[in-house]
Amino acid sequence: MRRTLIAGGLALLLLATACGESRRSGPPAASGSPTASRQDPAQVERTLASLRKIDDLPMYEMTYDGDYDPTAGLAGSTPPSPFGCSLFAALADRDRPLFARNFDWEPNPALVLRTDPPDGYASISLVDISYLGVSADPTGDRRLLDAPLLPFDGMNERGLAVGLAADDGARAEPVPGLPKVGSVRILRLVLDSAATVDEAVAVFRRYNLDFDGGPPLHYLLADATGASAVVEFVDGKLTVDRRQGPWQALTNVPAVGVPDRELRQDHRYGVLAKELDRTGGVVDAAGALRLLNAVRQSHTRWSVTYGLRSGEVRVVTAGGGTRDYRLPMSD
Repeated sequence: MRRTLIAGGLALLLLATACGESRRSGPPAASGSPTASRQDPAQVERTLASLRKIDDLPMYEMTYDGDYDPTAGLAGSTPPSPFGCSLFAALADRDRPLFARNFDWEPNPALVLRTDPPDGYASISLVDISYLGVSADPTGDRRLLDAPLLPFDGMNERGLAVGLAADDGARAEPVPGLPKVGSVRILRLVLDSAATVDEAVAVFRRYNLDFDGGPPLHYLLADATGASAVVEFVDGKLTVDRRQGPWQALTNVPAVGVPDRELRQDHRYGVLAKELDRTGGVVDAAGALRLLNAVRQSHTRWSVTYGLRSGEVRVVTAGGGTRDYRLPMSD
């Protein structure tokens, strides 16, 4: 069910169980020029005042109060550099399906973002805010109001999760008549409007992805029913590989149509596959984080697990900080 939370209830969207800095008092200073915000002045003030530093990465958390336009400047705002990542969905336990990922890139400031748009699904996502032009101390920077446009991974209230990884060989040929969208922005459109993997794939098919202004990517999707899929561009065409076993994984090598024995030659994919085979695709959050740690790289920025039915989210940063959240789930 899509919901609109009253302003006073936004703070209940997530329950953070680790220690963080105290909430700043007073209105923040204004700077930057957001394009996506459709908020009134009071919502802007509450959003920027909710910013808290939670780790020395630095990483912050923020609750977005009010509406935004996820299509603002559709073809823009795509980061110009590729990312190294490891992702998997462990789906054999139908009561506790789980999505997990490492985001591997430069040590830029990051944000755990909570959104609940009036006409979309509430979600938790992680954003590299350096791509908004925001500095290591973003206090009061109005460019944070564009943070919904750049989720690098996330989960919504229906238990649909999505994450991206670099796929340097990908090429997306435009389909005549479709609007263009950035290769990262597409995640926001999915999180706001898709409840299942099938619906998420349909969102991808409604747009031409812009790889010219940013990295060529492929994507892992999973939902609360235990479905998952890789979305990849093969010979310029959007191609979908739906899972055949109890798990599905993705790193930075092409996956669609590639034999399993070849995929396992990639070190990180091979480590993930071996452990997920051993467990039969049953992994809890603690086990998932141990597995992510096994494929951690020197430039891993954050590790995150998403409970696709429980709404539980655990974020571990490069600095070793851990934050637990819970997203209320809807039917």
